[in-house]
Amino acid sequence: MELCVALDLPSAKENLALAESLKSYNVWMKVGFRAYIRDGKAFIEDLKAINPDFKIFLDLKLYDIPNTMADAAEEIAKLGVNMFNIHASAGSVAMKTVMERLSSYENRPLVLAVTALTSFDEINFQAVYEKSINEKAEQFAKMSYEYGLDGVVCSTFESRVIKQATSETFLTLCPGIRPFGEDAGDQQRVATLELANTEDVDYSVVGRPIYKDPDPQAKVEDILEVIATF
Repeated sequence: MELCVALDLPSAKENLALAESLKSYNVWMKVGFRAYIRDGKAFIEDLKAINPDFKIFLDLKLYDIPNTMADAAEEIAKLGVNMFNIHASAGSVAMKTVMERLSSYENRPLVLAVTALTSFDEINFQAVYEKSINEKAEQFAKMSYEYGLDGVVCSTFESRVIKQATSETFLTLCPGIRPFGEDAGDQQRVATLELANTEDVDYSVVGRPIYKDPDPQAKVEDILEVIATF
């Protein structure tokens, strides 16, 4: 399992200060909507300047018509990030188009599909998708696997089922990780590191428990120590 730190602070200055404090650790950096819309390509370059070995996950959840998604995916590949995501509900044609467009890139980024956002509870998810989270997440994962994506974004609770339905090498990235049982905030389906390990999660995304801690560096050290025992 690898740790992915969510850079969700209110300003580029704060996010870069957090990244600076973690530059000696082998962690991923997650750049989301707010940070990328506000700070753009320059922010990605600033992260690489802090530590060229940082692995960067650009969390934009692309969802549009297939050709527009493929255009965006190609521009993302040119940024030199290591991973990005699309919405599985964009459909199989979109998945196929994105992966075909990226096939010419020798070192293309990993591409993951979002199954069910971890902010959904069962009632609100079924109101939109008319199936349970588990059913739909597995369906989306199978489709993603079939069309050549590298993995999915899901909650910890779907990770093992998804791997059983696809492949043990099919990646699962799970937001909503509360390493030591911290407050769930606006997330519904949260999990500890121990549960994430039990459910074969590949990437654990941790945000608020790190950046709201008085000592983020010490919190990351604690998390990495736990991961090292798995």
